[in-house]
Amino acid sequence: MHDIVTSFSGMAGCGARRALRRRRAGRLSAPEAVRNNVRMSDDVTIENEHWRIGFLPEVGGSVAFGQARVNGAWADVLRPSPADAAAPNDTASYPLVPWSNRIRAGRLRWAGRTYQLRVNFPDGTAIHGAGWDYPWNVVEHTDTRVVLELASREVYGVNWPWTFTARFTYELDGPVFRWTYGLTNTDHETFPAGYGHHPYFQRSVAGSPEARLQMEVDKAYDLVDCMPTEAAGEIRPAADFREAREIGQEFVDDCFTDRRGERLATIEWPGAVTVDVHADAELEHAVLYIPPGQGYFAFEPVSNANDAFNLDEAHVPGTGLFLVQPGETRSSTFTLTVRDA
Repeated sequence: MHDIVTSFSGMAGCGARRALRRRRAGRLSAPEAVRNNVRMSDDVTIENEHWRIGFLPEVGGSVAFGQARVNGAWADVLRPSPADAAAPNDTASYPLVPWSNRIRAGRLRWAGRTYQLRVNFPDGTAIHGAGWDYPWNVVEHTDTRVVLELASREVYGVNWPWTFTARFTYELDGPVFRWTYGLTNTDHETFPAGYGHHPYFQRSVAGSPEARLQMEVDKAYDLVDCMPTEAAGEIRPAADFREAREIGQEFVDDCFTDRRGERLATIEWPGAVTVDVHADAELEHAVLYIPPGQGYFAFEPVSNANDAFNLDEAHVPGTGLFLVQPGETRSSTFTLTVRDA
């Protein structure tokens, strides 16, 4: 039986996407301030005695900055967004929904059909979901909690075959910064999905030595062009952080699984602060991205493996995809808990 191929109209190519983001940025109405050339979203901020977090709902539902109190002063733990941030990948973090990472050639195979998604990355893939393409709405905001929402029925040209509503909740509870992903199927048929977030962490916090990372995972994927073709196996030495060590300058862009428990990782900035990362079991994977020579790295708690839809079609186990029934909401949480180094 031949696949049925469904294509989605819309702009093609990264340049068109960046141009659209620039046009959106020119229409922003939310009040903003610029401090030390860093973009601060004054109207969408949550804060307690441990954390101060800003958001840029109009820039793909992004996190603008994430600061922890270190030695009595606020210090950036997440990479702060620049004053002119107009695209989510310039920010501190952004939502990955309704899938994480790449889909090979943008071809999503499911239930005997092949859906041709819009390729949106120079490597010829569809990457990081559809949520980061659009402004999100603030549906709840208190001193310590904010809820952002994107309803795909309300926008045009969404790069996904089914309609959905994404509702992401961010909440402070003492030293705990809680991130909850929520995805509701608003379509008439079941679809497969995944989700995550893309936090960029500082290599150094408050003048500290380079960050040290320890991960509670025992398998990773053998990637070619950032995508696997088989089940996870041994972790390659350059990406092995099962024992705590400095982030270093060797390039890493790897996807991990086979978690050991609720704690997913610990990041320590010696002499400054430590952050423990805990995640629900449904977040079966984590992506670690270390670009040499940059002042940041990314550690992403996500549900699905890279190119999970095509892995699933090839009957590779453990892809981390889940099914969402019509009217059903799936949700998962990870937390950043700050403590003294």
